[in-house]
Amino acid sequence: LGYMAQKFSLYGDLSVAQNLDYFADIYGLTRSAKRERVQAMIDMFELGPHLPSNAALLPLGFKQRLALACATLHAPAVLFLDEPTSGVDPLMRREFWHHISALTTRGVAVVVTTHFMEEAEYCDRIGLIWRGRKIAEGTPDELKASAASATHPEPTLEDAFIALIEGEAAA
Repeated sequence: LGYMAQKFSLYGDLSVAQNLDYFADIYGLTRSAKRERVQAMIDMFELGPHLPSNAALLPLGFKQRLALACATLHAPAVLFLDEPTSGVDPLMRREFWHHISALTTRGVAVVVTTHFMEEAEYCDRIGLIWRGRKIAEGTPDELKASAASATHPEPTLEDAFIALIEGEAAA
């Protein structure tokens, strides 16, 4: 399993390189696997120029890159991402979804929590939660179709979520 928290949860007093090294050790990677995987993360997330930098002092986008690198360092079969793009700029948000898509292409099951409905559209399946309860589940298209009406024939995912909430509130 891999996990990336919404808030930066790595070791701010350690450098980028030290964080990668530490997490590789925690995951029990062999010396050769550690060398290979750490270098792959450095290359994939463009962390090279920041290796000696104190992790706490990185810009938010690079903190998020480092967090995702540490969460995937051991090549988990399942990855949990809690609001992975919260607080990052649109370019970084797009880059993150590119990385997430690449992980799913390699067979990693990725579970994402997000408040951004436009981001949820990238997911294969969505579970909509309101007041701590799952109120719907399906593909983005299925959920949107469930909210379609004569007056609103092509609802967005957000429209579908709101319609479901209003239905729950009325029940």
